[in-house]
Amino acid sequence: MALRRALHFVFKVGDRTKTATFYRDVLGMKILRHEEFEEGCKATCNGPYDGKWSKTMVGFGPEDDHFVAELTYNYGVGEYQLGNDFLGLTLQSSQAVSNAKRLGWPLTQVEEAVYLIQAPGGYPFYILDKQQPSHDPVQKVCLGVSDLQRSTRYWATLLGMTVMDESRDENTVLLGYSDSQCKLELRDTGGKVDHGTAFGRMAFSCPREQLPDIEALMKKEKEKILNPLVSLDTPGKATVEVVILADPDGHEICFVGDEAFRQLSAVDPRGNELLDKAMAEDKSNEWFAKKKMQKPAA
Repeated sequence: MALRRALHFVFKVGDRTKTATFYRDVLGMKILRHEEFEEGCKATCNGPYDGKWSKTMVGFGPEDDHFVAELTYNYGVGEYQLGNDFLGLTLQSSQAVSNAKRLGWPLTQVEEAVYLIQAPGGYPFYILDKQQPSHDPVQKVCLGVSDLQRSTRYWATLLGMTVMDESRDENTVLLGYSDSQCKLELRDTGGKVDHGTAFGRMAFSCPREQLPDIEALMKKEKEKILNPLVSLDTPGKATVEVVILADPDGHEICFVGDEAFRQLSAVDPRGNELLDKAMAEDKSNEWFAKKKMQKPAA
């Protein structure tokens, strides 16, 4: 499955301004592109919400060869409830550690040269205090599972990932499509996986011709398909085709046709400007304040 690659993880964010500060100023990522939508995504990219929302892609480099974060912001939602599904994203950057200390962003040292930091909303990130590499600094995403053997079969046998490491002491399995990509770590939580309302989604690309085969395999294996093959439009950009799946614990998985996605994901030099403009024009907090209401939590 060398032609498949890990693309991004989707985070729902309630405070876009603080979130931008975290990714830009603390982690040192770049705004790769920013897009605004007037209605909910057909593939529920923004969650089960129908209203206005935005998507901001942030990373250490272009999406062609970096694993990035997709930040989805629903204008009418101010907070999401975390579960025990997303257990952390690990990256290597001593500069991010220095940035956090300089800006007073809370850091907790969990072992030698490893720090735990939280993004707005409580999402955990682990930073290795070593020089940022010339390639992608993002090393792995860790997800909680209730049955490690069952989940390993799903991701390895059905989705074609390679098991790269296992730890009985940690109850973890590390998988990936290649050594040079961000890996997926599965950790047995010893119980049911709770997705809260903040549940994310991990995205991968594959040749477009493989999408119907992925959907057919999941039907044959009686695994869950959240969205059958569908086309998604982005105004002024490429139309992509996706299939949305759910693993045995309900972790959402997006497979997108690689050819069109490479066009869609081209870095937009106006990304910072578009995000800053959208944040400046966002009056949703003021609207709720005038009504003497708080922006709803999901």
